[in-house]
Amino acid sequence: MLPAVLALALVVTLSGCAVSENPSGPTSSSSTTVRVPADAATIQEAVDKVPEGGMVLISPGTYTEEVTVSTRNITLRGLDRDGVIIDGEGLRANGIQVIADGVRVQNLTVTRHTFNGVLVTGMHDENGPQAHNLTGYQKLDPAKFPPLQRFEVDHVTATNNGLYGIYAFNSQNGVLSNNYASGSADSGFYVGQCQDCSILVSGNVAERNAIGYENANASDSVVITGNRFSGNRVGLTLLSWYQEAFVPQRGATVVGNVISDNNSADSPAQAQGGFGIGVGLSGAQSDTLERNLVSGNSVSGVQLSNTEDIATTGTRLTDNALSGNGVDVADVAATRSPTTTTCITPDTGLSLLPGDLAASCSAGASAGVAASALPQVQVPAGVSFLKVGRPVLQPNLDGDLTAVPDALPTSGPAGSFNTTSVTLPAADLLVSSTGTR
Repeated sequence: MLPAVLALALVVTLSGCAVSENPSGPTSSSSTTVRVPADAATIQEAVDKVPEGGMVLISPGTYTEEVTVSTRNITLRGLDRDGVIIDGEGLRANGIQVIADGVRVQNLTVTRHTFNGVLVTGMHDENGPQAHNLTGYQKLDPAKFPPLQRFEVDHVTATNNGLYGIYAFNSQNGVLSNNYASGSADSGFYVGQCQDCSILVSGNVAERNAIGYENANASDSVVITGNRFSGNRVGLTLLSWYQEAFVPQRGATVVGNVISDNNSADSPAQAQGGFGIGVGLSGAQSDTLERNLVSGNSVSGVQLSNTEDIATTGTRLTDNALSGNGVDVADVAATRSPTTTTCITPDTGLSLLPGDLAASCSAGASAGVAASALPQVQVPAGVSFLKVGRPVLQPNLDGDLTAVPDALPTSGPAGSFNTTSVTLPAADLLVSSTGTR
């Protein structure tokens, strides 16, 4: 992996845990802009018309269409984040499907799709974009389906979608930043099936989803920082999954996030019945969680388990603030795939299951407890993804929205992202973007 180029059109600045609301920043350019509806009646017509390096600029309105972006290095941007709405009407699968390198999606809303609000994928053929939950999914052949390169989804609102709000699959060198997701029947944000991913997930808000953020088989230089994953059924998961390529998941960094109060009743049910969990690790390996605020999750703050025969190993929990959880850290792995080398620093004052869990850092395997040993809570019935409440108005992308940005750099910022300056976030991080109207 080439080192990330940070002196680029996309700049992420952390002050404590605050993430810049303008990571790419509109810049001057002479590239052609196609306006909707002035130059093209639909977004898809504009996307098909715009040249490489250009921009589709969308005026406020509701657009009942499914958009596929197959032109490299273009920007798809709304002039008003809350006013530009791509509405699936509960009928169409995906709002925006990105299958070309170097694409930005900015400043708009995708809602009421049966699968995904935004799908970025390197897995596509003559039948269109594919991902593991779509009809016709097949195991990844890297020669046939090389990963998509360079993407950005920024200042996008994804609500009431049947699977994922914003979904990056078989893709590398990208950024998901300053987005909002709610009402997703699987997860608000999902990064899956990539090695040497170099993907940065920053400044996002997920609430009232089955899961706030999910990472399956996405490994090496995935950095999740400065986000708020609160008020879901499960806040964040890192997992290995045999239905995707590149097992096992490994090497993610989760730093400086608020992962709190994931006990939502106004949300779709989680497929495995998960509820009241801040962070779930399943068959996850060599992941680092540091300086996160994990609080108010009624069952567990951090929960460790296995995926079939894949054990969770080498988890580092460092300088996190865990409080008000049913239990702060719990290991519920099966005996056949025991959790090993869980390092918790500091462990003083934390509630642990089993009680000697912190000793596994030096002793090796932990003896997981039965799920019945966890705090027992009443799990509310799920809500249809189409009926989850509408979010409050979300902030727009700053700057001159008519200016076309320069091309995305050849490598993503996560590979050389410096986590040492990221501090423990305040409890109200990004709270102004939460709630319903």
